[in-house]
Amino acid sequence: MNSLTGAQILVRELEALGVTHVFGYPGGAAINIFDALYDSSIELILTRHEQGAAHMADGYARASGKLGVVLVTSGPGALNTVTGLLTAKMDSVPILVISGQTNRANLGKDAFQEADVFGVTMPLVKHSRLILDANDIAPSLRLAYQLATSGRPGPVLLDLPKDVSAQRTSSYHPQPLEQTEQTLLDAQQRADILAMAALINNSQRPLLLVGHGAIIANASHEVRQLAELLRTPVTNTLLGKGAFPEHHALSLGMLGMHGNAYANYATTRCDLILSIGSRFDDRINGNNDAFCPLAKKLHIDIDQSEIGKVVTPDAAVCADAKAALQELLKHVKTLNTTAWRQELQDYRRRHPLEASVSSSGLTAARVIDAFYQALPRDAIITTDVGQHQMWAAQFCLSSEPRTWLSSGGAGTMGFGLPSAIGAQIARPEATVIACVGDGGFQMVLGELATAALNQLPLKILIIDNRCLGMVRQWQEMFYDNRLSGVELHGNPDFVTLGQAYGIRSYFVDQEADLANTIALALAYNDGPCLIHASVLMEDNVFPMIPAGCSADHIILQKPTTALPPPPGST
Repeated sequence: MNSLTGAQILVRELEALGVTHVFGYPGGAAINIFDALYDSSIELILTRHEQGAAHMADGYARASGKLGVVLVTSGPGALNTVTGLLTAKMDSVPILVISGQTNRANLGKDAFQEADVFGVTMPLVKHSRLILDANDIAPSLRLAYQLATSGRPGPVLLDLPKDVSAQRTSSYHPQPLEQTEQTLLDAQQRADILAMAALINNSQRPLLLVGHGAIIANASHEVRQLAELLRTPVTNTLLGKGAFPEHHALSLGMLGMHGNAYANYATTRCDLILSIGSRFDDRINGNNDAFCPLAKKLHIDIDQSEIGKVVTPDAAVCADAKAALQELLKHVKTLNTTAWRQELQDYRRRHPLEASVSSSGLTAARVIDAFYQALPRDAIITTDVGQHQMWAAQFCLSSEPRTWLSSGGAGTMGFGLPSAIGAQIARPEATVIACVGDGGFQMVLGELATAALNQLPLKILIIDNRCLGMVRQWQEMFYDNRLSGVELHGNPDFVTLGQAYGIRSYFVDQEADLANTIALALAYNDGPCLIHASVLMEDNVFPMIPAGCSADHIILQKPTTALPPPPGST
């Protein structure tokens, strides 16, 4: 074979791995790689910021289950992906960041746009490598792919000096991809599952807690089989939405800080809780001593470090969720849960989840609920972080996995729009909605150009309450309404902004116009469509469990007086 440059080898290997899209922003240190892409079948999605590229790759990966790939230049280009790497790491999303780097001779000499990308990103990735020879590119890339997509997925980073991407070698010989065989459960795992099954079979008030890990493992079918066999209620985490259909009669929907009252109530009354791919994080378990006080606690997770990290389980298995559930289904029996389900149904009737309405104007919950009611069941919804995220999680029920994309662990503002772009590219046939707040949206609004130039038919719903709503809610409830740094004076006219990018845009602030505006937006598919919904500033999200508190301290409606700061507020 004729000699190839390191950049050409990199691109050929990406093609061999099945990569069809790369999200990126060029620069001098990465110019050889961008040049190699020119002749490639891989489509380059040029973004307006490297953080946008990372979130697009993240949304692409979450919506498709495939690796998302980012290509950026050295120094500030690479460092602008740090927020995206954190977001992907916290939520176990497989993305690969390839960053250009200064020439090898200049390393450590504070050369132009040099940064210790390897050192800076080390805590945020499963694996990173500074590649110093073109002959190491192919094996490094294949290892990166394997690590990013196997076990508990996560981000990886390859840093490539410019002279290495230009280096020629005739030693490259393409190798066929190794097929990963399904890992069989070993004797210890089977024994752990038997112990788990024994506890389940003796339960009278069981509860399934389904997290993002069940989606990653493609275990949704097995989760449903288990729930229906046991006749047990199911609750899900924020990122577990879609792992079990929220329309199902056994579904309690989301639990946690802003979860359904009846889902949280179930945790106070259940005698057994089985977590499938959830890490018992502080958004659902604010007070570990008071979490599920009557229950045996069972845990299935592929990451051994998560088992026992927060909750000490009575039985646990470290395994792929799909394989574990397939084995568990052989050993459990149908339970008599009629009284238990009736108890929860009674609580649901007493404390239903309802979208608030006001004679003073539109509420965010009303807008989001109305939009959701007009969507197909398989629509993909992405969000930013804050009040709108919680309302969307409450009212936008997920029937299928990989249709709810939200930043969970990192809580990244600015995630919604670029992740929606990535999701739409991954699944062009899908209806994709970016539900964003006015604060987070303005952090990445330049990506409107990316959506427009690629003629993506996604819908961008801006919930504009002219403030950082979740922080304002905390300041109102726990800090005597001393509003500090939360009012977003100077918000632009978002309709005019969208039109400046050539995007069809609508404004709504009245109930009478809501249904028609939604219908017009959903009917338009010749490119992106922006909907600017002006909503009340003072609206709050309920239910709410204050940080550091248990489900026993749930707040169901706006208190009449200021509350003391919760234990977890510091």
